[in-house]
Amino acid sequence: MNLTQLRFQNQQLDGSSLQTGHELVQWFGAVQGQEYGPTKWGLGLRLAHLKDADVEHELEAGKILRTHLLRPTWHFVAAEDIRWMVLLTAPRVHQANAYMYRQLALDASVFNPCNDLIVTTLEGQQQRTREEIAAEFRQHGILAEGHRLSYIMMQAELEGIVCGGARRGNQFTYTLLEERV
Repeated sequence: MNLTQLRFQNQQLDGSSLQTGHELVQWFGAVQGQEYGPTKWGLGLRLAHLKDADVEHELEAGKILRTHLLRPTWHFVAAEDIRWMVLLTAPRVHQANAYMYRQLALDASVFNPCNDLIVTTLEGQQQRTREEIAAEFRQHGILAEGHRLSYIMMQAELEGIVCGGARRGNQFTYTLLEERV
């Protein structure tokens, strides 16, 4: 067998025995998912029987989670792998984010109250959109818009506080990791 064939097999492009998107994501460890639609398409490309609705169902059910994991981009990860992967990768992603944290004046004095408010807002299986969480921050006098909001939420993901919840229409939501998995 040549190198090309081995690569096709390892990438699950040559007759995979895997059956679900969840199994495929778990096989890879994580799948970069910055562009949501093409990421789902990439899973379907590898498992011809897999439909968009199948992947959506696994995301909705929390078998596959959407989070920032390996760098400051979105990834799909299997629910049962998220905790150990976050513990492994968060220090390096925080290091990669350090410049932006400084530029946006984000440190523990901002992150700690934000994390507390996020937990309060989401506890009890609540799922909120980015805009809804931003509104909570505004009500509590916390400046959290644009990139600043993105990095506040990413920090909460990297601390194992939140992960992606079910979509609400075309809107992504956040939910507490502890309650989702």
